[in-house]
Amino acid sequence: MKQLKETAQKIKSMEIRGAGRIARTAAAELRDYAGRLKTSDLVEFNKMMEHAAGLLVSTRPTAVSLPNAVRAVMRYEGGTVDEAKADIKKLAGDFIANSENAVKRIGEIGARRVREGDTIMTHCNSSAAISIMAAAHAQGKNINVIATESRPRMQGHLTIKQLDTLGIKTSLIVDSAVRYFMKDVDLVVMGADAVTVNGSVINKIGTSQVALAAHEARKNVIIAAETYKFSPRTILGELVEIEERDSSEVLGAEKLRGFPNVDVKNPAFDVTPREYIDLICTEVGAIPPEMAYVIIKDHLGWEIKEMNSAIGNRTNHQKH
Repeated sequence: MKQLKETAQKIKSMEIRGAGRIARTAAAELRDYAGRLKTSDLVEFNKMMEHAAGLLVSTRPTAVSLPNAVRAVMRYEGGTVDEAKADIKKLAGDFIANSENAVKRIGEIGARRVREGDTIMTHCNSSAAISIMAAAHAQGKNINVIATESRPRMQGHLTIKQLDTLGIKTSLIVDSAVRYFMKDVDLVVMGADAVTVNGSVINKIGTSQVALAAHEARKNVIIAAETYKFSPRTILGELVEIEERDSSEVLGAEKLRGFPNVDVKNPAFDVTPREYIDLICTEVGAIPPEMAYVIIKDHLGWEIKEMNSAIGNRTNHQKH
């Protein structure tokens, strides 16, 4: 339990960050946690796994990849604890491998949209978005990247470090300079924490402003997103919860005490309307935002069935 709580805290505190990394970490932790459990009672084992799953899911409410990863692993079956553990190990391994392969595939597909000499603007730190730039660079295309700082957590500093290691020429700008530099941009490439059924994208705060500036300047916006970042629950009318983080990330607690009439707002994400997005690049192909439903139906259909079943069960229970 100690290691499980430590992993959950690392996700919550953003020591482990990025939707894909969070998802893979959660899958691996469920696998390892199951392996550490000593009980031979299947009912007790299932209860402990459900508690672990709930703890992990509660850490980051907006990152849809997290509950999707947890649900993928928690679909395990088995008539004994050993059989359940074996199935968990397989499901977690499959999810992690598919996630890593998805990032590579997105890079290959997205790089076809990058032309020689393009200047690309990116926001926050997305392994899927970076894979597109990395693949284009590996193909010998001479590209330049403009990366935002992505305040207040400064994820842009991670992005420039990764791009620098790849040998890609990069400029770092403050978030408020996005519109000023948009005139120099040929293409915008960003990641996603969640994609809704109507094709809107939830991502790091400021993403919608970058997309709006690009739309105004008639520059194409590509969102790089693995299929497990699409949100099946939005089909049933649920809204993706926007996480608001502690004010100390923006203004330290000591400084804040000096402003008794100031209330710091720190939403971690915003919603980018599909009208500002030209293409969503997934591992199964590049699609217009309007096709998000197809991804959810064809690639996450198992979850829709589970949710509908759960709703049916609750309804029947209420009738009785």
